[in-house]
Amino acid sequence: MLSLLFFLFQVPDTTADETPAASQNIVDIIVSGGWMGIAIVSILLVLSFLALYIFIERWLTIEKAGKIDENFINNIRASVGSGNIEGAKTLCRTTDTPAARMIEKGLMRIGKPLKDIDAAIENVGNLEVFKLEKNLSSLASISGAAPMIGFLGTVTGMILAFYNMSSQQNVTPSVLAGGIYQALITTAFGLVIGIFAFVGYNLLVAKVEKVIFLMEKTTIDFMDLLQEPGN
Repeated sequence: MLSLLFFLFQVPDTTADETPAASQNIVDIIVSGGWMGIAIVSILLVLSFLALYIFIERWLTIEKAGKIDENFINNIRASVGSGNIEGAKTLCRTTDTPAARMIEKGLMRIGKPLKDIDAAIENVGNLEVFKLEKNLSSLASISGAAPMIGFLGTVTGMILAFYNMSSQQNVTPSVLAGGIYQALITTAFGLVIGIFAFVGYNLLVAKVEKVIFLMEKTTIDFMDLLQEPGN
């Protein structure tokens, strides 16, 4: 996405017979569109950096949450089987994953009915899923809002083009170019951000679902462990 943003704002190539006015860069064109054009592009820039931040931050967080040691539940089983409940709790505290925090809550409820233990684990699981999904709704909103804001720039750019056309006696392509450039730039910018946010949102949702599956699997293994003979 950053390379596309750079492309949108780079200075166009000029030929030797072009006038200084014709060699304006994208920033000059946007500024010439007045406060509305500047405001729209500024909003899109903020949304682009916000979408990028949310995607990277959530990706790293969810990736970390999904890394569960295959020997984790076996170590818990060994500790519980030997009666070392505190050792099992310590193992959960030193394992920074949602599944470990769920198992820790279950260990704290050992001695109570299995139904109560399962309910306690489920409550913690719901909180962990809520944490994993933090800001995903914002990314989804950006994926829908950015193209619409870009289309708003299209409308204001065309208004500017027609206004320039009506205020000039001799209408030349250069008179219309500023408004049309602004219309196309904001549309492209908004679509790029919207596509990135949409794809990023769906990738993150898929990763969250994978983590939820691992959490449920770990919970089932733990509940089976408590129902084994001798526990």
